[in-house]
Amino acid sequence: MSSTADLFGAAAPPQQPLAERLRPRTLAEVVGQPHLLGEGKPLRVAAESGQLHSMILWGPPGVGKTTLARLLVSSSGLPFIAISAVLGGVKDIREAVEQARVHGRAAVFVDEVHRFNKAQQDAFLPHVESGLFVFIGATTENPSFEVNSALLSRASVHVLEPLQTAELHELFDRGCRVLHAQWTEEAAAQLIAYADGDARRMLGSLETVSRAVQGVVGEEQLKQVLGKMLRRFDKGGDAFYDLISALHKSVRGSDPDAALYWFVRMLDGGADPRYLARRLVRMASEDIGLADPRVLRMTLDAAETYERLGSPEGELTLAQAVVYLAVAPKSNAVYLAYKAARAFVEQDASRPVPMELRNAPTKLMKTLGMGQGYRYAHDEPEGFAAGARYLPEGVEARFYEPTERGLEGKIAEKLERLREANRATRTPRS
Repeated sequence: MSSTADLFGAAAPPQQPLAERLRPRTLAEVVGQPHLLGEGKPLRVAAESGQLHSMILWGPPGVGKTTLARLLVSSSGLPFIAISAVLGGVKDIREAVEQARVHGRAAVFVDEVHRFNKAQQDAFLPHVESGLFVFIGATTENPSFEVNSALLSRASVHVLEPLQTAELHELFDRGCRVLHAQWTEEAAAQLIAYADGDARRMLGSLETVSRAVQGVVGEEQLKQVLGKMLRRFDKGGDAFYDLISALHKSVRGSDPDAALYWFVRMLDGGADPRYLARRLVRMASEDIGLADPRVLRMTLDAAETYERLGSPEGELTLAQAVVYLAVAPKSNAVYLAYKAARAFVEQDASRPVPMELRNAPTKLMKTLGMGQGYRYAHDEPEGFAAGARYLPEGVEARFYEPTERGLEGKIAEKLERLREANRATRTPRS
């Protein structure tokens, strides 16, 4: 077999970026994505059969979406027409249609397809439907939200994963051979960790550092050239929502270590601590609620303290709130009660307020019976008007069902005593 330098270095001029020089020319040279390219897997089958289908390639940056699209189209024998949704528009789609008609059929690759609006995406539909196009879209965003349903229904979605450490190491070794670069094992491991699954990022950094450093690259030289590099963190996309989801679920699952890990991951990636503070306040009500009402005040205090101290000092108070949220007793009873009440009100009629519960500040209103029969709870034994009704006529709903956890256990006991008193004394409304 040829050397890596022969395979990847000779076909591209040295002035090209390393990532371009190492771009695979066959599927066999592709590193990663075994769930799609392994024996019997969907993209391997499509390539070997030459039967290309419309698809969406969804994955983070630097995992080979464009490369895979080109190689798959090459194996099918179809002409390859590329459109960038960042720079293109309906005019480019029309030109692609004309080119495809000249050839009879073509594969149309749309990079960053999520940047096309609904009307632009709709422009592909008749041509995909007629078979003029085999449509291949690449996106870093969740197609469920960013690709319209009509186009999505006509394409298979293939999810590409970030490259694993061993896969990045293989690419690192290829790059070093092409550049004739020498790195210590520690520096290589550091660079691969920085890349965080992004092959293009890793190769670009490898090239930058290797050209800047004379001799063997160590950890100090790496830091001097690149400085502090943040891990991949999409402040508006799926990586963002995956991380906050992991934080929220770790808190809900009462795992303070995992909660702290995801909290720090988000801070390390550049998340706004104020956003995290707002989410912690939400968790306090959604997942702890009345099982420990102190949590809400603590998260608000943490948010206010952060506003006063800023970063990094104020981040400690947010971390304290994260840990307390995780270890606090859990209850979503208030959350469920609120949702149930909203759902009931949205589908129910606008029932009148019972006469005894209406305000009656004037003599006329009292004459009409407003406020008549109202029992002032503070004047009743134990401050409770047993048997009184407060829901509209005909409504017997029970929205709030406290758990037995934390303070809610005592709340549940009290409510049961009050309900028993109501059952013993309540009579129908007159």
